[in-house]
Amino acid sequence: MQSNQTDIFRDDSQQLQFAELCNALYERELQTLSQMGNLALLQRRLKGLTHHIKRIAASMLQHDGPLQLDIHNASWQAKQAAHCPRNDNPADTQTWFKQHLCFGLPVPVWQHQTGIEYLELDCIDKFDLAEGRLHLNKNGWFMLDGSPVSENSQNRALLVPKKATLSAACCGHSWKQGHRFHPHTLSLRELRLVSQINWKNCRKPA
Repeated sequence: MQSNQTDIFRDDSQQLQFAELCNALYERELQTLSQMGNLALLQRRLKGLTHHIKRIAASMLQHDGPLQLDIHNASWQAKQAAHCPRNDNPADTQTWFKQHLCFGLPVPVWQHQTGIEYLELDCIDKFDLAEGRLHLNKNGWFMLDGSPVSENSQNRALLVPKKATLSAACCGHSWKQGHRFHPHTLSLRELRLVSQINWKNCRKPA
């Protein structure tokens, strides 16, 4: 990581970009933290905040993929599809995950809340091939065909990671009543996952 950071600071322009990214990330995260009611959790989050923000800013400047970086807002930009991407065929989704399942793989999860659809980045942290299911770090268990294991989670679905779905998730694209809606802001956790995407084939973490 040290060598990567050295490469970033080759000129004054890159130093300014790094500083602006850090400032934007701090502003965003402090606003989120100000709404937390758990003091112990707040203290833990603050303790590692500087480290996480510097790593995320460095990874954003080193991005080697199809996304455009908005320095001022510390966000990713790409053309938004007219409609929210979804899995076309559960059998094809199951076949894909059987072939390419691996730990740490960033994957998009379709979410539908209060009439708004969007894709959220998550990652695989364990799987059970005997039961034909996998577990995501935040969103829990899914069958390999993309359906949630819990009956209380029918407003979400696991999608096949490909450039279209991953780009939509990275950019915070949203849709309301079938039409494009203003993007939502990614969490620091999601921004970390963006740096782990292998844009060449989307099949293994970077």
